[in-house]
Amino acid sequence: MKSIAEDETLSTNDYRASIFAGKLKELMVISYVVLGNNVVTGRFIEKRYRMPIQAWSSLYVVREFPGIRAKEIREVIPRPQNTISRAVSLLEARGYLRQEVSETDGREKCLYVTPAGAKLVDELVEISRLRQEEWLAPLTPEERKMFYQLSRKIAEGQKLLTTEVMSVD
Repeated sequence: MKSIAEDETLSTNDYRASIFAGKLKELMVISYVVLGNNVVTGRFIEKRYRMPIQAWSSLYVVREFPGIRAKEIREVIPRPQNTISRAVSLLEARGYLRQEVSETDGREKCLYVTPAGAKLVDELVEISRLRQEEWLAPLTPEERKMFYQLSRKIAEGQKLLTTEVMSVD
């Protein structure tokens, strides 16, 4: 019997349909949506702005929460701390954000978007909003609302960023 990989009659849609119907169907569909969008968005941001997607995400978070500390960014966008630190260094070097010593703790640095950073965020928010419309196009307004509500419920749940079954301790 041929494996799926050896069966030349299967199309890309056949592969997806098969994996989306398997034992990990929810995980595979969610991963496909998230990773698919990240491929498109990441490629655009890297080519157009010469920065990784996590730098853009970090800049957006700093604009939304002026004075946030770098270590707090990962509470908003789940990325490793070293990835956030590299993104902050890049953004600072390019003049998109600045650091100030905290008024309450001299060891802490607070982050702020510069005018150039704010202009870049505005530009990327508009492009990202258009991209969001693009990939959500198959959904009706009611489906979009339900998708958002369910996604938010998962994001705010207790088990997205913690695990018992995959513990490495």
